[in-house]
Amino acid sequence: MSEPEKTPPANWERDVLEKLALSAVQEQRRSRHWSILFKTLGFLYLFIVLFLAAGWFRSDGVSLPKAHTALVDLQGVIAADKISADSVISSLQGAFEDKKTQGVILRINSPGGSPVQAGQIYDEIKRLRAKHPKVPLYAVVDDICASGGYYVAAGADKIFVDKASIVGSIGVLMDGFGFTETMQKLGVERRLLTAGENKGFLDPFSPVDPKQQAFAKQMLEEIHAQFIAVVREGRGKRLKETPETFSGLVWSGEKSIQLGLADAFGTVESVARDVIKAEDIVDFTRQDSLFERLAGRLGATMAKAWSPFDKAGVSLR
Repeated sequence: MSEPEKTPPANWERDVLEKLALSAVQEQRRSRHWSILFKTLGFLYLFIVLFLAAGWFRSDGVSLPKAHTALVDLQGVIAADKISADSVISSLQGAFEDKKTQGVILRINSPGGSPVQAGQIYDEIKRLRAKHPKVPLYAVVDDICASGGYYVAAGADKIFVDKASIVGSIGVLMDGFGFTETMQKLGVERRLLTAGENKGFLDPFSPVDPKQQAFAKQMLEEIHAQFIAVVREGRGKRLKETPETFSGLVWSGEKSIQLGLADAFGTVESVARDVIKAEDIVDFTRQDSLFERLAGRLGATMAKAWSPFDKAGVSLR
């Protein structure tokens, strides 16, 4: 006899539907968990990239395990909104404070700039040299080390140049333009109201006042005298002064050695290898973070908006 057919349990359709629904819910939960995991990893990756781009992960204050030569770059015009004293000083401090630093090289490629910014860097160099007498600081010139750039270099123990480098320009200038005749031809009238006899000092849209011009010349002479004193202090007996030394002229690197403005030929690599005796070079030049660069651009934009016509300023270049 054949076995009787098994009858399906009652409400089997309901059980199947429940299992299907439960399976779908479990699959949805697994998908949600994987989605959360991948999103978390994605956000973490972007967060790390932003941190690296912003410059928040830095090696400042971390001593490197091997003896090395510290390198600090000074490239470009010395100014608060360009190569500022704050950034260069911060880099120099990090270089000197590292316990494995055998010597510091300040690589200069600058036509000059602000006497204030250059003076602040020079003063900090003197302070750091006095604080760390066993750590020498050498200036190495690339293409040009003129005016404010040389102001800074004068604070180094020695200055190394290439035979074709441009060195010198020990002088001060204040430049600008006068538009009075142009305004007359265009029929433009200058309406300047001031409270204070000299408040419109050297206004480019007003005729030159001989008294103000003489005052500006005297101020330039004072700053020039400060520059000369710094060079004499830094170079000492090595400087061979001539009537042209402080006239604002520039010389080749080869001639600058003969005049005592520089000491010898050399590059970053040769000075690290042959003078400091530490071939490994570590760059301590401070790099502005993303947010610092954005803040700087915003500040510069606002400054231009408030001052559409920049007045003449004193510069070492």
